[in-house]
Parts: sequence; C-alpha cells; structure tokens
Amino acid sequence: MSQKISYQQLYTFTNAVFSAIGCSEKDATTATTVLLSADIRGIDSHGIARLTGYIRLWEAKRINATPDIKITYETPSTAVVDGDAGLGLVVAPYAMQVAIDKAAIAGTGWVSVRNSNHFGIAGYHAMMALKHDMTGIAMTNASALVAPTFSTERMLGTNPIAVAIPANEQPPFVADFATTTASNGKLEILQRKNEASPLGWVQDKEGNNSTDAHALKTGGIMLPLGSDREHGSHKGYALGSIVDIFSAIFSGASYGPWAPPFPAYVPMPENMPGKGLGHFFGAMRIDAFRPADEFKQHMDNWITRFRNATPAPGHEKVLIPGDPEREMELIRMTEGIPVNDSVCDELDAIGKKFGIKL
Repeated sequence: MSQKISYQQLYTFTNAVFSAIGCSEKDATTATTVLLSADIRGIDSHGIARLTGYIRLWEAKRINATPDIKITYETPSTAVVDGDAGLGLVVAPYAMQVAIDKAAIAGTGWVSVRNSNHFGIAGYHAMMALKHDMTGIAMTNASALVAPTFSTERMLGTNPIAVAIPANEQPPFVADFATTTASNGKLEILQRKNEASPLGWVQDKEGNNSTDAHALKTGGIMLPLGSDREHGSHKGYALGSIVDIFSAIFSGASYGPWAPPFPAYVPMPENMPGKGLGHFFGAMRIDAFRPADEFKQHMDNWITRFRNATPAPGHEKVLIPGDPEREMELIRMTEGIPVNDSVCDELDAIGKKFGIKL
C-alpha cells in the first residue's frame, strides 16, 4: 500500500533533514532537488525511498555533509573532481557544471569524479546541459551487485548511463537507463511489495536463474542488460564495464568489486584501489558541430518521425526516450507522489530522529 504526498511536503521535509545533518542551505537545496527529481519522474527506486540510506551512510561517517569539493587536475576541456566524500547529490551537479563551463569555452567538456557517493538519477545531471543548448552525458559506477556474463561473482554495479539532447518545439530526447536488466532499486520495490522478480533480473549464488526479489540477501547476483549470453548479456556487461572505467579508473575512484556499497551495514571492501564512488560527465555544445537552430530543427524532425512510426499490435504509440518521465512529472506534480507505506514508516523514523515532522 502507499499514500500520496505532495511534492512540496516531501521537499520541505527532505530539505530539513539534509540541513539537520549539517548541509549548508545551498547544498541541502541541491540535494533535495536532485533526490526528488527521481520521484516526480516516476523513478521511485532512486528518490525519497533512498533518503534513509543516505542518513545511514552519514551516521557511519561515510558521507561528509560539508565537503570541500574541488578540481584536482584539469585541461581546457577536461577535469578531475574530488568530492571529499560528499553527497553525490551535491558533488555531481558541481562536476556537471564544470563540464558545461568547459564546453562553453572549448566546445566540449569532460569531467571524471572520485571520492563521491550515490548521485541519484543520472538523468538529472545530463539534463543540466539542455538549457545551454548542449547535449549532456552522465554515468556512475555503483555497489558491486552484478555478475559479468558467465560469472558467479559480484563485479560491477548497475552503472547507469544518461544522455540528454535538446530539440526545438519537441521535448528533449532523454535516455536514462541502467546497464543491468533492472536497477537494484526496482528489486527493493518488489521486496517492499513482497512480489517475485521477473525472470532474467537475478541469479542465485550458484548462477541459476531466480525469481526471488530477495536473492541478493542470500548471495544472489544481479544480471547485466540482456540477462544471458543468448539474449546479449555480453553487451550489458560491456556497457557496465565502460561506465566503470570512465567513472573510476579515469578519476581515481574505486572500481569493480571494490566500489563502496550503498548499504551502510555492508563492510567496505578491503584493499580499495581508489577513493569512493566515481562519476563521469560530458557536455557538448551543439554549435560545436552545426548551428544550434539547424540541429534542433532536425531533432524535431527525428523525434516526430520516430513518434509517428507504426505501432505494433497491442500498442497505441511509439515512445521517445523521456516521454514516460515527462508524462509522470505532470501527473505527480498535480496529484502528489505515491510513497510506499514502508517508506513512510522510514521517513517517520527519520523525522523523530531529527525532530522534523512530515
């Protein structure tokens, strides 16, 4: 069961919680906006349901509420940013802005980040570039929960990729997806509902297919996009590997099985080769390739043609990446955000801890 809570109520509460752990007013506002952007876009796995996880990381002294985020190395079009163990919700927008600023001068900007934490939905950061007539790219490595094809070891995270491309009259193209068959957050949603996982999302610790949404708790492992070799899991494995390398090896973050786990109760890996989680951001000025107006007119044409493609039987229309999230945002900003009862209980507990009422 769930109950609907208005965006403003959740915003006020979440902002107060981030302030209570010591975030500055600016950082609390940024973190709240990024976190709740997931809920209003219908990505419930990465929104308010994650707030408890961030607080636990802070209590475990794995999140620094007052980080000194800084550039440690740069060229005219690239940079490495050290997040000082700050909230990824704050570190990531800082780094994406660096990429945008560099693109404004050099045409493109590329930033790799180390010493950060979970950064919410990748799409938020990629979309920061849109208002500058730029294409935005965002990716991050994550807790090692995923088996490479043919493996029974947890070696990669769900490692999402997001790309946002501006258009003119049409809404922007926004692709935001995990490189696994499903995100870990979707498994957590099934766990709260006590429902089974679809086949192809997880395998048990011996490497057998499983529909147990709780499989990770008993040694199970998530599967790359494609789920098995016959359905292209080697491609999902490759995509997740690219994200890991760009995010962590470029920056000096920990990678592969050494990526810091999101649950605070999970011990940190031994012999970690880098600092914290890693992210990677890119911004590309449209007019670095062709006049922006001309490009956006052709994006309109591209989007319109794909949207008008003949739908298969049983389907009303063909969607463009970003369509479902835009539609959900309109609904939820008006009707409220559905919050699972178990998440509401967690929020109540957080509220009591800090003397904040939802």
